[in-house]
Amino acid sequence: MTSPGLVPEIEKHQQSSGQGEVSRVAEQRAALQALKRKKRYEKQLGQIDGTLSTIEFQREALENANTNTEVLKNLGFAAKAMKSAHENMDIDKVDDLMQDITEQQELAQEISDAISKPVGFGEDLDEDELLAELEELEQEELDKNLLDVGAENVPLPNVPSTSLPSRPAAKKEDDEDDMGDLKRWGMEAM
Repeated sequence: MTSPGLVPEIEKHQQSSGQGEVSRVAEQRAALQALKRKKRYEKQLGQIDGTLSTIEFQREALENANTNTEVLKNLGFAAKAMKSAHENMDIDKVDDLMQDITEQQELAQEISDAISKPVGFGEDLDEDELLAELEELEQEELDKNLLDVGAENVPLPNVPSTSLPSRPAAKKEDDEDDMGDLKRWGMEAM
């Protein structure tokens, strides 16, 4: 990494190198001085770079500290607000209130059930008796249907007068021909 100021100086020394041995020694000294300056500048650049990194780290640490401070402050406000909201509440009072609400809902359900019942008819009938009577009626209807089956004159189909075809005889010769064809085809494929 060469600095822009060193390049013209090195070129100037290279151009004047033709002036002899004395100028060559002078050029070497000047080149050494330029290299020393370059090393010094590189060292300073490294120090400045390190300083900037340290400053950046400190800036980020301060930002994090400020953020943490704000979060903590807001958590304190939230805690105070919740404490204030719950100040007039007692868990026993809340339980009592919830029990009162449950009782009132049950009462409302009972009232709704009482209102929805039909008044004046059907209350004196027992549901079990009604079911038993329904079963008796269904059984009577079933018995009646079973007894009426024989009374109907249902025509039956006629018996076929033709005989069934006989079973064809096995064709052994055809099977043997087919096997021979299969063997020939297998041999050709190889």
